[in-house]
Amino acid sequence: MRIIAGRHRGTKLALPAGTGTRPTADRTRESLFNILAGGRFGAVVDGTVIIDAFAGTGALGLEALSRGCAFASFIERDQQALAALRQNITRLDRADDSRVIAGDALTLARWHGGPATLLLADAPYGSGDGLAATQQLMKIGALSDDALIIIETGNDETMDPDLLAAAGLELLVARRYGRALLHFLCRTSG
Repeated sequence: MRIIAGRHRGTKLALPAGTGTRPTADRTRESLFNILAGGRFGAVVDGTVIIDAFAGTGALGLEALSRGCAFASFIERDQQALAALRQNITRLDRADDSRVIAGDALTLARWHGGPATLLLADAPYGSGDGLAATQQLMKIGALSDDALIIIETGNDETMDPDLLAAAGLELLVARRYGRALLHFLCRTSG
């Protein structure tokens, strides 16, 4: 696993011991950031504040930092993943523009700092936790009203339109990449 592009292009990332973490594949990550760079959703990465929920190794958030993100908050609860995440932040010398939250994105009670404009949520496949974490982060003020939300699920998972509407979210587009399905969402104005 490596950083695909930007300032840290080609840098290899440490992986946690064990099998409890499923990092987003390099090819999926590259496709995701190519979409974001394409401008369809505006200037989503460059100079923005992001949250990498279910961060694992931090590959998504570190890719964003490499490509010009101003600040990244990483949320992770697994101790082995946290060790790899911290090692990767140190390896890339990004401690000054990142924050590690050792906790569960589903149960965070408060948010410190300004709201993020991009959420990358790569929860365990089949869990539904990406949507649940999004709702919790919205509840505690972690996401701006115009935030772009990207939830990665298994390629056979769909997002129920009624659940999304009840959560105040709208599906903009979904893209399939191998075993992954990326759901691009925004908050509804109502």
